[in-house]
Amino acid sequence: MKANALLKRRYLTSLAFVLAAGLSFPAVAQDTIKIGELNSYKSQPAFLDPYKKGMELALEEVNAKGGVNGKKIELIIRDDGGNPGEAVRVAEELVTREGVSMIAGTFLSHIGLAVTNFAGQKKVFFLAAEPLTDKITWENGNKYTYRLRATTYMQTAMLMPAAVAAKKKRWALVYPNFEYGQSAAANFKAMLKKAQPDVEFVTEQAPPLGKVDAGAVAQAIDDAKPDAIFNVLFGPDLAKFVREGNTRGVFKDRTVVSLLSGEPEYLDPLGAEAPVGWIVTGYPWDKIKTPEHVAFLTAYQKKFNDYPRLGSIVGYTTIKSIAAGLAKTKGLDADSLVEAFKGLYVQSPFGPFQYRASDHQATMGAYVGKIALEKGKGTMDDFKYIDGASVLPSDEEVKKLRPAGAN
Repeated sequence: MKANALLKRRYLTSLAFVLAAGLSFPAVAQDTIKIGELNSYKSQPAFLDPYKKGMELALEEVNAKGGVNGKKIELIIRDDGGNPGEAVRVAEELVTREGVSMIAGTFLSHIGLAVTNFAGQKKVFFLAAEPLTDKITWENGNKYTYRLRATTYMQTAMLMPAAVAAKKKRWALVYPNFEYGQSAAANFKAMLKKAQPDVEFVTEQAPPLGKVDAGAVAQAIDDAKPDAIFNVLFGPDLAKFVREGNTRGVFKDRTVVSLLSGEPEYLDPLGAEAPVGWIVTGYPWDKIKTPEHVAFLTAYQKKFNDYPRLGSIVGYTTIKSIAAGLAKTKGLDADSLVEAFKGLYVQSPFGPFQYRASDHQATMGAYVGKIALEKGKGTMDDFKYIDGASVLPSDEEVKKLRPAGAN
């Protein structure tokens, strides 16, 4: 009896040790790698519903091949409430309560900046999928934050050749009054002024995000008598502005250069009202014939019986980036992930790109073209793909933009 009691005590002691070890080192015991994803799903569904589908497709592809390093990827998705404070709270919860190995996502630039700051302070790896402000990888950049999407600087630089070639002196600007819009407008003015010193900016209209008084904005632009317009509005704000501008003839005989307006999530709702001739960045999903894109398009349509939007590309490539980074390292700690993403090459539906070690910015590019009407629906025509690497500053220039110790 005494021997049995001794054996039982030893068994219980060993069991307690194993359980304690499991609690101390969850990554060893788990057969999945948890990724936390937060985004403004409720407030920005036009982009983020397709984005979520893109993530789902990529996750299915990665896990069907056995996952990464023998472990499946598990996504834990949360809504950030479209609010920076709520986003930080959600990010904290994902890390402390859910035990994720990294966080990814965000859409609006001011929310992306808040989570960037959180990542730097808490030393958590963060892949900013969509927010476009340059500050994420430059002025406010930190060691633990990388970004996928082409920035406001990059996309404005892609549009600049067309803006300069138009040879228009008097420009009007319209943009949503938050970080993304302010950043895009500042970049446009600086770039155009450098290329065309005699340019004049005759009016700037900066309505609050989601609250544009489109009639008043369109009329103010028309009253300023510009030769050309630079537009940064998107979503419902863009649709309202286009309709009021069309009604009032604001765009007639004027060059319009516009960020994002060729993305199907913003172009499709306009139907036959799509503003023909605008020079835009966007995504002509039905006209890209590269092997990478055809393979993605086929898989996406098969799974969802729908066509992809630009959000689909971003969501898909976010997961592919995470998988590529994880495959490059055995460690799941933030510092190991930071090192894995330095110079990381990723295959995407737009072709291969790289995450730069100098500023943690991806070189994935964008399509630039003109809006046209086909069968009563807006599309992009006369387009070409611009490699993001071709418009980014050099590594030496980046050193002047990023905080000391950010790498």
